[in-house]
Amino acid sequence: MRHGLRGDRIVLFESSLAEEHSDLVRRHGGVPVCVPAVVERRRRSGDELAALLDVVSTEPAVFVFSTAAGVRALFDEARGLHRGPELLEAIQRGGSVCRGPRAAAALYREGLFPSLRARAPYSTGDLIETLGMLSLEALPVVLVHNGERNTRLARAMVERGTVLLELIFDEWDLPADPAPLTRAALRLADGEFAAAAFTTQVQARNLLTVASRIGRREDVIAALRSRVVVAAVGPSCARVMDSLGVPPHVVPDAPKRGAMLEALVDRLALRRAA
Repeated sequence: MRHGLRGDRIVLFESSLAEEHSDLVRRHGGVPVCVPAVVERRRRSGDELAALLDVVSTEPAVFVFSTAAGVRALFDEARGLHRGPELLEAIQRGGSVCRGPRAAAALYREGLFPSLRARAPYSTGDLIETLGMLSLEALPVVLVHNGERNTRLARAMVERGTVLLELIFDEWDLPADPAPLTRAALRLADGEFAAAAFTTQVQARNLLTVASRIGRREDVIAALRSRVVVAAVGPSCARVMDSLGVPPHVVPDAPKRGAMLEALVDRLALRRAA
C-alpha cells in the first residue's frame, strides 16, 4: 500500500466500472461509496441511420468517432437493418477519425483501421485539431455522438464548411431512482466525504441537478470547492465542471480512470501530511 487513506470516504459516480474503482480505493485504505449518477438509454435510430447510409452510399464521407460505445452502437444498428456490409464499405471508402484508443480498438474489432487518431489527452480540442489535417470543405462528415451531442465539435465542422451528418444512439439521463444520488448530495453538503471522483461531465451535472431539487445546490458546490478533494478524469470533463462552478483539484496527465484515482489518492495523502 503506497499511501494509507485511513478510512477516508470517497464517493464514486461511476457505474460501468464501479467494482474495479472500488477495489483500487480499498487497496489504499479508503472506503469507496458507489453512487451511479448516469444511466444510458438506447434511442431508436434505425430510420436516421438508414437515411444516412443512403447518402454515404453515393459519395465518400468521413466518419468521426468519439467513443468506443458509439462505434459499437453504429455497427449494431446497421446490422439490425441488414446493412452492416454497406456501412463497412462506406467507412473504408471515406475514412475515419477516432478521438482515442478505445474508439480505435472498437474499429479494429470490425476489421477497420482509423485514418487518423487524435493525440493525447484526447480532448475535443485535440480531435478538432486532428480533423484540421483533412480537407473537409463541402464533404459529408458523420459525427457519431454518444450520450449527448458534442456541440463544440459540431460547430467546428459547420465552420469548416462540411456537410454535417450526426447520429446519437444513446442518451444519458438521471437514474430511474435518483434517491441514492440525492442522498450522496446531502452527504457531500454535510461533509461526510473526503473526495469525489467524476469520470464524465454528465455525472457532475446530474449531481447538481438533484442537489437543486432539494435546495442544496450551493451547499454541494461549496463543499466541492473547499472540504472535498475533487477529481476529473480528463480536461474535457474538467472544463465543464469548471463552468459549473466546481473546478477539480485533480486532473491526471493521462485521461484514464486508474490514473485519476491514483492521483486522487496522492492528493489526499499530501493534504493529510500538510
